[in-house]
Amino acid sequence: MGSETTGRSGHSVLAEGLTKSYGDKRALDGFDLAVPRGTVYGLLGPNGAGKTTAVRILSTLIRADGGRALVGGHDVAREPRKVRRRIGLTGQNAAVDEIITARQNLEMFGRLFHLGSARARQRAAELLEQFSLADAAEKQPKDFSGGMRRRLDLASSMILAPEVLFLDEPTTGLDPRGRSEVWDAIRALAAGGTTVLLTTHYLDEADKLSDRIALIDRGRNITEDTPAGLKRAVGGDRIEVVVATAADIPAVVKTVARVAAGGAEPETDAEELRVHAPVTDRVAALTEVARTLQDAGIAVEDIGLRRPTLDEVFLTLTGRPAAEKEEVSA
Repeated sequence: MGSETTGRSGHSVLAEGLTKSYGDKRALDGFDLAVPRGTVYGLLGPNGAGKTTAVRILSTLIRADGGRALVGGHDVAREPRKVRRRIGLTGQNAAVDEIITARQNLEMFGRLFHLGSARARQRAAELLEQFSLADAAEKQPKDFSGGMRRRLDLASSMILAPEVLFLDEPTTGLDPRGRSEVWDAIRALAAGGTTVLLTTHYLDEADKLSDRIALIDRGRNITEDTPAGLKRAVGGDRIEVVVATAADIPAVVKTVARVAAGGAEPETDAEELRVHAPVTDRVAALTEVARTLQDAGIAVEDIGLRRPTLDEVFLTLTGRPAAEKEEVSA
């Protein structure tokens, strides 16, 4: 699995059989990963699944106990300096200097990346504008809100457009506008050829940003697909009908059963007055059910098609819901 193989395969990140333990706890247990070049790749899993440990190993911050990984065609254990020249990293905690101004922070990072003073000033100005920090350019981060500090931290990791960018919980603490700005920046980087490996506990973030998603649980990659593919794997499209009165549920069950995929028995929720079942031809199923119920004079509060959420994918494949917060040590 040398750098030439990596180039031919079109992957920016490759990992095989990574293991890592903290005392008696096995954080990674034969973890595999293959991230295509120029994509946004989501790494998701419940608390303690090993996502942060994987990122720390791939970004050369810690060493694996076993297995092998290549980033940008270079071995993270044997060639860490070459790997570091090709990556950017934004961790869970802000890394900016609290005392100097936002502009000075970015100019300092530019000089650390060996930009000339003029280019460092220019790049700092560009990033301040991109992350809506221009009005706070001469202020100190110690006076920033948590969201503003996070945006400055993200900007510092984008001084150069790295070959591979690791983002560990990149939008924690940001308001909706701030998250949207970061999402746009991530998409732009990927469009420019940067590979982005993203860990997040925001399911909508993974869904909207990721070209592909790996679900990691107990230190192993248990499945990998596009967001839509993961959802299809746990049941595909479903039709849902919410009625006005419980007395209409039997009639709705009978109607929905006629369009249910594979003769599946519709499920009911008596408390919510809801009937739902999987379907294959989604538009035809919705049209037939709506017309039949209307002809029968059944009062419907809501009717529609829905797809499984990533939370349901978590629950189905791991037996537990998606975590609200990312682990710290693993």
